[in-house]
Amino acid sequence: MPKILITLIFLLFSCLSYAQNFNGFAIYNAQGSNTTYLIDENQNIAHTWTMSTECNYTVQLKDNGNLVRGTKNNIQTGGTNNFLNGAADAGRVQEIDHHGNVVMDFIYNTSSVLSHHDITLIGDNVLLTAWEVKTSTEINNAGGSTTSDKWPTHFVEVASDGNGGGQIVWEWHIWDHMIQDTDSSKPNYGVISENPQLIDINMITGGGGPGGGGGDWFHVNGVDYNEDLDQIAFSSRFASEIYIIDHSTTTAEAASHSGGNSGMGGDILYRWGNPSNYDIPGTQVIPNAVHDVRWITDDGRPNGGFLQIFNNSGVSSNQSTIDGIDAPIDPTSQYNYYRASGQAFGPSSYTTRYVCAYSASGQSASDRLSNGNIFVNASGGQGGAGVMYEVDQNGTIIWGPYNADTQKAFRYECEHPAIIALEPYMNSIATSSCFSTSISNFENQNLSIYPNPSNGVVNINYPDNNINNFELKIRNHLGQEIMIINNINTNSIDLSNQPHGIYHFSIFVGNKEIETFKVALIK
Repeated sequence: MPKILITLIFLLFSCLSYAQNFNGFAIYNAQGSNTTYLIDENQNIAHTWTMSTECNYTVQLKDNGNLVRGTKNNIQTGGTNNFLNGAADAGRVQEIDHHGNVVMDFIYNTSSVLSHHDITLIGDNVLLTAWEVKTSTEINNAGGSTTSDKWPTHFVEVASDGNGGGQIVWEWHIWDHMIQDTDSSKPNYGVISENPQLIDINMITGGGGPGGGGGDWFHVNGVDYNEDLDQIAFSSRFASEIYIIDHSTTTAEAASHSGGNSGMGGDILYRWGNPSNYDIPGTQVIPNAVHDVRWITDDGRPNGGFLQIFNNSGVSSNQSTIDGIDAPIDPTSQYNYYRASGQAFGPSSYTTRYVCAYSASGQSASDRLSNGNIFVNASGGQGGAGVMYEVDQNGTIIWGPYNADTQKAFRYECEHPAIIALEPYMNSIATSSCFSTSISNFENQNLSIYPNPSNGVVNINYPDNNINNFELKIRNHLGQEIMIINNINTNSIDLSNQPHGIYHFSIFVGNKEIETFKVALIK
């Protein structure tokens, strides 16, 4: 075979292989550890954040590269620990910059409330999953039946107060959306099958965790936010069910049954996995535990807009699955979900399924990447595999398994604004291919574009402002040209009227491209 042909075949194979490989970064905090790791596709440590307290469950990156982490509030004023304790208990959330400085610190820990498990970002704000204490008397007076206190779920959205702390700007309580059919003289009496938008106060008779009789009532362990819909999804291990609620409400509307984009206030918009919870016939598709419900980003990737879950016992008690659910939108309203009268919310079964190569009975997470691959984090707790890995659309493992032993991990691709913001602060040992795409044919290596990320105005620093035949082309992430500037005589470009995302700056002198940059625009 001719040498040139062999070379071409090798190059083609290399390109195809590279296209399948993990490309970007993963972030995780090992269970019980104080250190968060950002690793590249070659499993090199690109950045670390080491703090004085233990991460309880989840870490995420903001667009500006700052880390947001739930953490155990180990030391209280006066030397006491959290007042309440249970699975993945936290009591605190922090935002930390790339140097490890805490720029926002919010404690949510009293004798009656405690944050736990998951967090999710809502713009620059962070949504906390939390317990609140309801006494056995309160529950029994509301039509429940218990001999001990229970801790129903609520969510609080926390914004920075500008002084290093946080303030609650929105909240939702499952306690405001209960129904019971045991005593007509007590509140919230009704026919459960006719009110799937409400939670049967008696639907979970077992449970577990703290509180003497199973205080962790619903064991909500995963939460996600959909900016396009302004909705929140969450998963409940003890209910074997996932839910969607409206976030467009005020806090007062969230406590009611009307208001918001849906017109339903804080009632349940959609639920799936266990129709018996609202007395409707149907298959229980989530047979046991479920974790990490999330929307697949709807940007053209496969199954965009679907919900996706880590179904811990999807096949059997020892075999987990990643299930995709195409939740049916109501044709009369883009913010509501269709359900035929007398029937369970569809679909009747999962829409897509990946049978995990590595399983876990608890915790865990997954994501659908832009190239169609699936990122899986099977936790190490409760006898789980303790690894994260990536599979292609044929189910072939093409990255990992990596022994992270973490409850939850996230995947950030090269063009995520947080990765671009963190590039200057990454360890030299990192060998990511993310930053190898920029080219420079200019003799003086002083041309730069800043700030990056930017909130609207981008500055260009030229080695020589008198370059002839200068042309700047700016394209969005779809490759569409949004701006062409010839013989520019200003150092500032205003993109404040453009949507947030990744923009490609290409600089030409004559017909020769001398420099190209990626710029993240955040709002």
